[in-house]
Amino acid sequence: EISLNDWTRFIDTLSKISSKAAADMRAFIIKGGGYANIPANELIDYAYALATKYGEASATLSAMMYDDIAFLSEAAVPAAIPAATASYGDVAKTIEGSAKFSENVDYLSEVVGRLVKQAGADTTLQNAIRDGAEVAWIPHGDTCMFCLTLASRGWQRASKKTIKNGHAEHIHSNCDCTYSVRFSESTKVEGYDPDEYLKIYQDAEGSTPKAKINYMRREAYALNKEKINEQKRAAYAKRKELESYEAEEIDVN
Repeated sequence: EISLNDWTRFIDTLSKISSKAAADMRAFIIKGGGYANIPANELIDYAYALATKYGEASATLSAMMYDDIAFLSEAAVPAAIPAATASYGDVAKTIEGSAKFSENVDYLSEVVGRLVKQAGADTTLQNAIRDGAEVAWIPHGDTCMFCLTLASRGWQRASKKTIKNGHAEHIHSNCDCTYSVRFSESTKVEGYDPDEYLKIYQDAEGSTPKAKINYMRREAYALNKEKINEQKRAAYAKRKELESYEAEEIDVN
């Protein structure tokens, strides 16, 4: 069994890597006066540099975790190969596409964090496909209902259907959920209960997956309304404090 402590330590480290990339991107955009005031090539170049630097760290960490699980499972497989980080074209497409939706500095920064996280997920999936292993989407923290639904699928044999255009699907911003791998049915991740997640999904009202997930979201919000609002207020206050600090730094320089 992969203990909750070990899994949490792995997830927290992955989160710190992607969060650092997002924070660096955010500082760059603010210092440049906002998305509209930064030449597109400079913005993409910087995002690409971050996606490469931190993506390599994310992929390497995921490869280490993969090898640890393989070793403890006594699986006779080659050492995991870290996945390639996002290409320049992928970064450009992601940044330009995201900016059409929103030029908000937080949104664009989180996109870079997502590219970094994707390198880690790609590493797990690509090696699992190579080795014929099983993977599962493991929820963590304040899991969104979409991720909980994905987690309800349980352990599945990794295949090319798991990835799209060479990359892991389902990777979104502000999320600490990710894939785990196993080489034997006896391997478990402490706290991961796909049957429980499936029951939540099946009990949700709605005739389509989208309707069920939206119902689950409403139910979760109703139960955690105060906690969610407090988190939003804390995040807003922290963002304003950071903006004030960065503005002072820009004025001084």
